[in-house]
Amino acid sequence: MSGKFILFGVVVALSVSCDSGPQEIKSVSSGSSGTASSSPEFSALKEASQSVLHQVEAKETFDAERYTYVRVAEGDEEYWVAITKQPVEVGKQYVFQRGLMKKNFFSPEFNRVFETLYLVSDFRPAGGGANPAEDVLSSLQSGDVLKVDPQQISRPEGSVPLSELFGNMADYNGKQVVVTGKVVKVNPMIMGRNWIHIQDGTVEGKDLTVTTMENIPLGHVVSFEGTIALNKDFGAGYRYDIILEGAVVKK
Repeated sequence: MSGKFILFGVVVALSVSCDSGPQEIKSVSSGSSGTASSSPEFSALKEASQSVLHQVEAKETFDAERYTYVRVAEGDEEYWVAITKQPVEVGKQYVFQRGLMKKNFFSPEFNRVFETLYLVSDFRPAGGGANPAEDVLSSLQSGDVLKVDPQQISRPEGSVPLSELFGNMADYNGKQVVVTGKVVKVNPMIMGRNWIHIQDGTVEGKDLTVTTMENIPLGHVVSFEGTIALNKDFGAGYRYDIILEGAVVKK
């Protein structure tokens, strides 16, 4: 296994192993000083190799306010992962592609220290075929999950098409709007929020970035209500001509 991760604002060392757990990234701030960390936020990651999937069995699970902790088994090895809060069924098979390793991670809600914990994004049930991990990987590689058919986008009354939003950005600056689209990318818990990218098929190859506390799986069609901001620069290369901030799911 190999892959390069770029952590937001921190120098990292990549540890590669073919026999153990997820790809490991040891952060300078993740316990190297000997003190336990109590901030379970995902760091900003660049995508690792998309061909590497880890298939695990959920052995134990409990929920915190914003996270689900899962003890998983991968072959003969067991370890803990933290994911954005979601239902996880003990005994069921799951797959994920990448993980950020935290050492001496302290959970104040459960008053326990995890010697090693992996912060995992894109944690999903394995497929039902003979090779569950390969089934999921094939689906991702084929692009079926991310294909956007405008005919499948059911836009509620008042929802602004992305073509209108991108074509007249200045008219929407600072205004609260509703947008609808398919989730084509998710970066969970960067700088205390989820970064979700949506497309609606009205603008080819362009997506709108949405910041939210909502947990929305990849491939879902959703309507968000939030405030449009233009020319937002968060530093470290995170600059957006247009972004929807503080969004909530529009029921």
